[in-house]
Parts: sequence; C-alpha cells; structure tokens
Amino acid sequence: MKAYKLKFLTVLVIASLIGCGDSQQNSHQNNNIDTISNETLVKKQNMITQKITPSLWVETTDAKAVADYYLYIFKDGKLKEHHKYTNPPEAGGGKFETAIIEIAGMELSILAAGPFQKFNESVSLVINTIDQAETDYYWNALTINGGQESSCGWCKDKYGLSWQVVPVEYFDLINNADLKVREKAMKKTLQQKKIILAELK
Repeated sequence: MKAYKLKFLTVLVIASLIGCGDSQQNSHQNNNIDTISNETLVKKQNMITQKITPSLWVETTDAKAVADYYLYIFKDGKLKEHHKYTNPPEAGGGKFETAIIEIAGMELSILAAGPFQKFNESVSLVINTIDQAETDYYWNALTINGGQESSCGWCKDKYGLSWQVVPVEYFDLINNADLKVREKAMKKTLQQKKIILAELK
C-alpha cells in the first residue's frame, strides 16, 4: 500500500510539470522573483500557448496510442509533445507516458499512468457541431470500437471520457421564444441518444 501511494504521488508530481518545460526548470534555479527581469517574465508568458489546459488521466501507459486515437477522430489535430517516464524503485518502478495534443484549436494534456483514476460524467467535453452530418460523424467516431452511447447527446469514448455532441442549431430550439418550440425540443431530446435535429423541430 505504501509503494502504491508513493507511485501515485510520483505520477502526480510529474503530471503537474507537463508542458512547463524549461520555464519550470528556470524558475527553480532562482527563488527570488525580484531578480527576474521583465524581459524574462514576458518570454515565459509567451511560452504559454493556453492558460488552462484540460489534463486527461487515462487507464493505460501508452500516451501515444491515446493521442493517435483522438487525432484520428479530430482530423485537424496535431501531436505537440510525447514523453516517457520511469518511476523510481522506491515508488515501485513501472513506466508511464505523457503527451500534449491540439484538437479543434484546444490543447489537451494526456497522462497515461495506468488504472489509478477513472473518468465520470461530472466532467465532459462538448463538441459544437455545424449540422446533422457533423453530429453524426463525431457521434459515430466516439462510440464505435469500445465507446458507449448515452442519452440526450451524451456519449463516452473507448477510454471512458464523456462527450456531448451538440449541433449549434439545437440551442436555438431549446431557447426559442416560442414556448411550443422549446417544449417539443426538450421533450424529444429526452427520447434521444444522439441528437437528431429533424425530430426536434
């Protein structure tokens, strides 16, 4: 149990350093913030491409496979970083990996550190789709090969991460000024798994 806790803490420490790179190392070399020049601070700020990056802990140790999976679904994405680590012997050894991908203009950090944490529906990623065809594409891509359909536009991918695949027109329907339009859209939504716009109108 002690080894498990130590390994868990080691993974958490490294996870907190993902994407920090040289800027994190440089900050440890100088504990006095007053001695860092404005030029250096500006440079470090420019190194941050996204102020808040969602971090996904997946139940595998192959971050590259996870990255490839999401990059296959999101065709405009790219792999930005991939690193391999080994836990120290006192933490029980073992290997884990990290990766950073960019999909749909957003960075996601992947921590592939084994079955210590599980996803649940309290956090999900929303895909705002332009029409029914794009809704169908993402829904099918996420639910095949181990994914899972849920209801009201919710689904899970094969790693257990929850997604909401929602066409932007859907919000016009459920927020429509006409009460009858709103009620029909909401009622029909509760009967659907994948959002099908034609049935809501």
